[in-house]
Amino acid sequence: MTWIALALLIAFVLGASGPLGTYMYRVFEGQRTWLSPLLVPLEHVVYRCCRVDPDREMTWKAYAFAILASALASTLTLYALLRAQAWLPLNPQHFPNLSPDVAFNTAISFMTTTDWQTYSGESAMSQLSQMCGLAWQNFVAGAAGLAAAVALFRGFSRAETSLLGNFWVDVTRALLYVLLPISVAGTIASIACGVPDNFNAYTAARGLEGYTQLIPQGPIASQVIIKMLGGNGGGYTAAGAANPLENPSALSDFIQLFVMLIVPGGLIITFSRYVRHPRHGWTLLLSTTVLIVACFAGVWSSERAGNPNLAHLGLPAQSMEGKETRFGWGGSAFSASVADGTTTGASNATFDSLTPMAGLVATTEMQLGEINYGGVGGGVTAIIMFAVLTVFICGLMIGRTPEYFGKRIEQREIAFVMLATISHPLIILIPAAIAIVLPAGLAALGNTGPHGFTEILYAFSSTAASNGSAFAGLSSTLFYNLSTAVVMFAGRFLSIIPALALAGAFASRKTNDRAIGQMSTSGALFGGLVIAVILVVGALTFVPADALGPLADHLAMRRGTLY
Repeated sequence: MTWIALALLIAFVLGASGPLGTYMYRVFEGQRTWLSPLLVPLEHVVYRCCRVDPDREMTWKAYAFAILASALASTLTLYALLRAQAWLPLNPQHFPNLSPDVAFNTAISFMTTTDWQTYSGESAMSQLSQMCGLAWQNFVAGAAGLAAAVALFRGFSRAETSLLGNFWVDVTRALLYVLLPISVAGTIASIACGVPDNFNAYTAARGLEGYTQLIPQGPIASQVIIKMLGGNGGGYTAAGAANPLENPSALSDFIQLFVMLIVPGGLIITFSRYVRHPRHGWTLLLSTTVLIVACFAGVWSSERAGNPNLAHLGLPAQSMEGKETRFGWGGSAFSASVADGTTTGASNATFDSLTPMAGLVATTEMQLGEINYGGVGGGVTAIIMFAVLTVFICGLMIGRTPEYFGKRIEQREIAFVMLATISHPLIILIPAAIAIVLPAGLAALGNTGPHGFTEILYAFSSTAASNGSAFAGLSSTLFYNLSTAVVMFAGRFLSIIPALALAGAFASRKTNDRAIGQMSTSGALFGGLVIAVILVVGALTFVPADALGPLADHLAMRRGTLY
């Protein structure tokens, strides 16, 4: 049944990617869409109120500065809200203000679409903080990533210019035409599935054993969809998609997984519309689909094999510890492989409870740079970077100057690509190495041995990839609140800024006519080469660290040693 669900999900995503990708191309090029009569007047009102000239475009440096300025303003605003929520309305549970380090980590986390949660949402956040702070930031941060991806697309499609569009116009259109309509439709569907959305105080319910439990209430459904859609993942509750309030049924689970993938899939088609090469877009989309199916197969097979130590005790090898009975171990494997293949990270299971090899696959997905569809903007940017690198490597192998859609790839362009590619492992491995030698880093571990090391490695892999999922064994401490905040910031902008610089470099070049013998960028051969480059360049860097963590944990489990 899980494989059938995966086949249905891929069919739905591939079927919707084409129309949505074309729609987004029309939106960002200012062309008329079916929502134009309703939203164009509102769009112009936003420009007048914010004093934005929609006809004034930006260079890549101005575009990057606008993204950084927007991020700074968003972070400071959210930090101030979290530090003052005790004195503000819509706080029926009278939650206190967040501590400075937790508020700082949370503000950075939601600004980068990571949503790394060092707090328990239902017992720490007011309804105002959830709705006007976290949910709003999910919209803005997702729109900023989408705008950055569109600026990169323009860099490949334009010639002999330094202009990439207007960041404020792109963000406004991303919010009004893309994120908001899908969020409204998804929220209605979530409410129909049983997800609450209200402003009520928490409900006190007496259980059969006589204890009283507080059931969270609030604007839950409206936050669930945008966290999935914007590649954020931070839930209203601590358990997120594993909580029945946020994810009550198999149908709601399927809807959330679909929403995770739909915009990243559509963006690849949008890119192909910009470069006027539909087959290339479908080649990249199918390549990422192959990767996510392979990752699911790895997680599923490992969970199916289970823990042999349980079988020796006469118990089912497939452990349900940390998993939901609503979905079973197969549904948990399904959700985990999709969530870690995107920048969302909102799984319906606890990653700490996965078998070591399943945890290895989940960790590797993030170490690859979220190229399995990725997130809103960030994933397609990484895929294009690997495609450029593939063309460069293969061009050198056949003795020709490599070109990507008529744009020559020279020293400057490949330097930007390598900056984005090399920075990702550095901001994971260096902080992880520091954490395992400092007492402050080791004091927060929930497990010892290789499993404890995996907790640290997973934490920095997740925050660097803007994923936000956790291994659930790492405590929230000052050391990790500050270190993961730095990694989240670096992971976000050490990918966006080189991508914008690459876009500016390509936009300034003239487009050459396609030469005879130039390498084809579509078809199974090119798709296979892209996958090979992703695995060689992206994965091999982490093999030593992964061998010390999940691989050693797996071998220990086979010997009967558990951590």
